[in-house]
Amino acid sequence: QVQLVESGGGLVQAGGSLRLSCAASGRTFGAYRMGWFRQAPGKEREFVAATSWNGDTTYYADSVKGRFTISGDNAKSTVYLQMNSLRPEDTAVYYCAVRRPAQAVDVMTSYEYWGQGTQVTVSL
Repeated sequence: QVQLVESGGGLVQAGGSLRLSCAASGRTFGAYRMGWFRQAPGKEREFVAATSWNGDTTYYADSVKGRFTISGDNAKSTVYLQMNSLRPEDTAVYYCAVRRPAQAVDVMTSYEYWGQGTQVTVSL
């Protein structure tokens, strides 16, 4: 059974940083790609970032470019999202997800497995 477990969310002041982790288990994910999405209250879930396990290719939403960094550790089956210079508009539940390589990077339906989400709240 595939399981993705996010951690690292919390409350932070604007300008602060958080690092989210997503631990994957239940199968071999070497050929898959990892992504992060987020969903703010009253809004649709949106793409944040994606990568391969070795980090040779990364993708970011325009809203987080230059502030967020996605990385993966294949040996630990864990993907990270380093979030710096956080803004109140970054407040959301953050989800990690897994997709097959040939699927579109920023489309929710490309992703087969999802975590339960971790709350990130950025205050003024």
